[in-house]
Amino acid sequence: MSNAEQTKQRIIETAAIIFNQNGYTGTSIADIMKSTGLHKSGIYKHFKSKDEIAVAAFDYSLGLIVAAAIDRVGKEETAIDRLIAFVNTFRGFTAEPICVGGCPVLNMAVESDDTHPGMRIHVQNAVNGIRALIGSIIELGIRQGQIAANTDIEQVSTIIFVTIEGAIMMSKLYGNDVYLDRAIAHLHQYIHDLQIRSHSVSGRES
Repeated sequence: MSNAEQTKQRIIETAAIIFNQNGYTGTSIADIMKSTGLHKSGIYKHFKSKDEIAVAAFDYSLGLIVAAAIDRVGKEETAIDRLIAFVNTFRGFTAEPICVGGCPVLNMAVESDDTHPGMRIHVQNAVNGIRALIGSIIELGIRQGQIAANTDIEQVSTIIFVTIEGAIMMSKLYGNDVYLDRAIAHLHQYIHDLQIRSHSVSGRES
């Protein structure tokens, strides 16, 4: 990696922490300058705008979480075990987050709702990607005969995703991982129920 590439990466990693902790509105170029030790010209040598830095920082933070999930999922053979592994990636997430400041999707989704339509679309695409990852595991389960072929993949992937995100929000709000622990326990049962339905005689959901 060249010096220029190293500098750009340092800006991204530093900005990722600041944006995730302070939000887009609460973060200024001056904050990034102070944390990186770079002048404004040094930052804008690599990025055209604050928005461009924010997108790169978001992608970096999200990438840490996705990489952790894929690492856990990849260690399992069956789809049910992979879904459980995905969910378990977020155990203790509020007390010891994978990236500083918590979940970038949750943080940026709330802030970008009305004020930053471009970032909102970027976050939507990121969420679609995560749900697609969960969906691919469900599809594997259908091929493996663990999960019923008539399972609504989009519905299941959405339920898993929103349950985790909502639980992270609750645990962060109250400063207590009990809400996340409860959600994970519930998702464990929900995921195992997918397997039970696929083995039922009638083939109908319970």
